[in-house]
Amino acid sequence: MKYTEEHEWLRVDGDLVVVGITEHAAEQLGDVVFVELPEAGTQVSSGDDIVVIESVKAASDIAAPVDGEVVEVNDALADTPGLVNADPLGAAWFVKMKVDDPNQLDGFMSEDEYKDMIA
Repeated sequence: MKYTEEHEWLRVDGDLVVVGITEHAAEQLGDVVFVELPEAGTQVSSGDDIVVIESVKAASDIAAPVDGEVVEVNDALADTPGLVNADPLGAAWFVKMKVDDPNQLDGFMSEDEYKDMIA
């Protein structure tokens, strides 16, 4: 897995990238009560807001970490937003993206680098 400074994780799955938020981010948000996801087929650029998360503490936007097309969204989060707190690195993924330029993935942190950043 790779990590962003904005506390997102990326997992390469074949020719797709799965995107979610880290345990650290989920803890900072508190209990998540609502998740709004983009439509599959949406073309996005790195930095575009693609997910809205609302918790009992705050609302946050999640930005696309790479340029590409959202090809699948995790519809389970609409009915069970608490998955973000229960399993942020697994069942609570937000989107799967087809990346325009796989070289963009080279600029993200490793798990050790991310752990050092949040320490």
